[in-house]
Amino acid sequence: MSERTIVVVGGTSGIGLEVAKQIVAAGDRVVLTGRDLDRARRVAASIGDRAAGAAVDLSDPEGIPNGLRKVGQVHGLVLAAIERDANTVREYDVARATRLVTLKLVGYTETVHTLLDRMDETVETGIVLFGGRAKDAPYPGSTTVSTINGGIEGLVRTLALELAPMRVNGLHPGIVGDSPFWAGKPEGVLSAYESRTPGGALATMADIVGATMFLLANRGVSGINLCVDRGWRIT
Repeated sequence: MSERTIVVVGGTSGIGLEVAKQIVAAGDRVVLTGRDLDRARRVAASIGDRAAGAAVDLSDPEGIPNGLRKVGQVHGLVLAAIERDANTVREYDVARATRLVTLKLVGYTETVHTLLDRMDETVETGIVLFGGRAKDAPYPGSTTVSTINGGIEGLVRTLALELAPMRVNGLHPGIVGDSPFWAGKPEGVLSAYESRTPGGALATMADIVGATMFLLANRGVSGINLCVDRGWRIT
């Protein structure tokens, strides 16, 4: 197969960056995005000459087409950009909730809409949307996060139907023990979760990257919401 181009929205750090690196390591090209163009370009340059950077702010959907205007043909899309927010019902912050809902539901959808005319409408084209296990494992303050990740489930299904034969799937990580967010937690925080995980180990960034690459490439999979948590929720 000839070289492909995959767009990774939210590819300047964390899991998105690891996905971008893996795409290049597999021999394809990647366009990674962040909110700041200069930073996106610096990160892309650190990966190699098959990586390019672009600026996309998902919380400003009207600006997405301009941010992606220089992107050419696209063979796959990973929507990995996330923001964390603790927002309880009792102390509800409407502005923060609106930003997060816009970013992940409207912003994700507008990104797909913007790139559609550059995607081959074949089963080879894969789209992966990142949700999260908070959709069915809520915690205090997760009202907005749990709601939008549940929304990703529905969005995956409707996009898979509307965009067929292109494939659309959702990926819902659990606690990723070696991610920048979790690895920096105080001693003892992760051990409490590890003790509840079959096998005694949390999911890793490599687990999430591998699942992403699988969903991008496997032609037999569409319309699913894949949870990657090493079985944490069955205990």
